[in-house]
Amino acid sequence: MERTIICFQAIMLSLLYLTLATRSIMLYVKEGVNPFVLGKGKKGMAAVIEYLFFIGLLAWSYEIVATVFGFRFHLIPIKIIYQPIGESVALEYAGMIITLIGYVIFLLSLIAFGKSWRVGIDKDNPGKLITNGIFSLTRNPIFVFLDLYFIGTALINPTIFFIGFALSVLIGIHYQILQEERFLADYYGVEYSEYRNRVRRYF
Repeated sequence: MERTIICFQAIMLSLLYLTLATRSIMLYVKEGVNPFVLGKGKKGMAAVIEYLFFIGLLAWSYEIVATVFGFRFHLIPIKIIYQPIGESVALEYAGMIITLIGYVIFLLSLIAFGKSWRVGIDKDNPGKLITNGIFSLTRNPIFVFLDLYFIGTALINPTIFFIGFALSVLIGIHYQILQEERFLADYYGVEYSEYRNRVRRYF
C-alpha cells in the first residue's frame, strides 16, 4: 500500500501542474491571454489572500514531494507537525478517491471554461458567464476541486501540516468565493442573479 500511495501522490501532483501549464500555454499562445491575474486590481486583504494562496500552494507541493521522496528538509523546522497522527488504510483509499474526483471536476471545469479560464479575478477581461457543463451542477467547480484535492491529501497524509493546510484552504477559498460573487453580481447583473438562484455555490 505504501508504494501505491507514493506513486499515486507523485502522479496526481505531476498531472495537476502539467494540466495547469498546458492550459496556460494554450491560452497564451492561441488566444494571447495571460490567465494569471492574481492580485490584479486588488488591494488589502483580498490581494494578500490571493498571493498567500499561491505561495502556500508551492509550499504544499514541496511538502508532498518531500513526503513522496523522503526528504529530510521541511519548510517548517518542527518535526512533530510532519508526524502522522494515525494510520488508516481506509482513510488513505478515501483520500485517493476524493483526490481523483476533484481532479476530474478540474478537467471538466477547464473544458467548460474554454478561453475564459483565469487564476484570479480578471476585471478587465472577464469573458462571458459560464453556466454550462459542470457549471450547471456547481457555481465554483475549480474551488470544489481544490477543496477535494487538499482534503484528499490530508486523508492520505494525516499530519498536522496537511490537515492544518487543508482547513486553512477551505476558509481561504470560501472568502475568495464571496469576493468573486460580489464581482460577478455587479458585472453580470440579472444574468448572474438567475444563475445563482438556479445552481448552488458548492454542490
